[in-house]
Amino acid sequence: MPDVEAVFRESYGRAVAVLTRLLGDIDAAEEAVQDAFLTAVQRWPAEGVPPSPAGWIVTTARNRAIDRVRRESTRTDRYRAAALLADDSPPPEEGAVRDDRLRMLFTCCHPALAPAARVALTLRLVGGLSTAEVAHAFLVPEATMAQRLVRAKAKIRDARIPYRVPAEADLPDRLAGVLAVVHLVYTEGHTASSGDRLVRTDLCAEAVRLARELAGLMPDEPEVLGLLALVLLAESRRAARVGPDGSLVPLPEQDRSLWDAALVAEGQELVRRCLRRGAPGPYQVQAAIQAVHSDAATAADTDWSQVLALYDHLVALTPGPVVALNRAVAVAEVEGPAAALALVEALDLPRTHLLPAVRADLLRRLGRDAEAAAAYDEALALVGTSVERDFLQRRRAGVAGT
Repeated sequence: MPDVEAVFRESYGRAVAVLTRLLGDIDAAEEAVQDAFLTAVQRWPAEGVPPSPAGWIVTTARNRAIDRVRRESTRTDRYRAAALLADDSPPPEEGAVRDDRLRMLFTCCHPALAPAARVALTLRLVGGLSTAEVAHAFLVPEATMAQRLVRAKAKIRDARIPYRVPAEADLPDRLAGVLAVVHLVYTEGHTASSGDRLVRTDLCAEAVRLARELAGLMPDEPEVLGLLALVLLAESRRAARVGPDGSLVPLPEQDRSLWDAALVAEGQELVRRCLRRGAPGPYQVQAAIQAVHSDAATAADTDWSQVLALYDHLVALTPGPVVALNRAVAVAEVEGPAAALALVEALDLPRTHLLPAVRADLLRRLGRDAEAAAAYDEALALVGTSVERDFLQRRRAGVAGT
């Protein structure tokens, strides 16, 4: 029997998107969906899980919304809205975007919202991430993110931003925010920010699905193809990233025979298509980096010089501490750990274990065991998932003399 939490992970975004289309109000849609899940918690243990849990959630949320509309107002237009909700016939689809979640993505990426608010709101509504998970994606405190989400929804309400599919001509202007959302959803799925699992397959699958939908919608946009290539190549390694005992397996130690050859081939072909277009963007460059890794039969065969050159290009396109940290990892392979450590020491990346974890590994490779142990301790204090914590603890225990 699937638990309610699993259904929530898989169905929350779709349910909110459907209810938002019907109600035209994000807060009302979220409230109705949350009511439906509360009802599921109360009923399913005794009555059993329905054959279609996601459909049950949408139908129950719809019925709750009808009840609330009728209860809270007697105005004629409110009753008219309730009558429309009660109509079981599917509402007509309009515009270029046929999928409710894609529609929600483009709607929340309205130019009236600040770029960060667009991404945060759609991560919450479409990806179904908790406020804490969205905060982790932005590297900000949870309270700060909660305030941002409230303000973003208030902006939509007060500015009367319409819940409709943008016209064909408006789609490119909304694209950057949509791509950022899909990428962050996949990132959270690929390496969860908290919990006892390294990978959240539901989010990975949703991000891949949305990336494919975008590629079908906008096949001439190089960055759309680049994003699809990036998530496919990353997804191809999923089976090798966790050992039989559930432990994290880092890239150099992965059994490459477990990589999904079909996804690798599809991702590499998309990268080649991007290269032929000659208009490189951040997602295309990141996909090219993944393609270099997927080209290597063994970790020792990796063309790190090419990886470093691509990171140099990526830093020029999107400078930032996360990109700089990843570049430092490549520098360590090309120029040695001392050169990489000098770069890492100059970075500031708060509220994440990534920086101290990389620093610890470089110190370990340099034989500076006491400093490495301290850096591992710093990373352990920040890491979110038990799988990554166990990995860091093993590395910490392996530092000699500490």
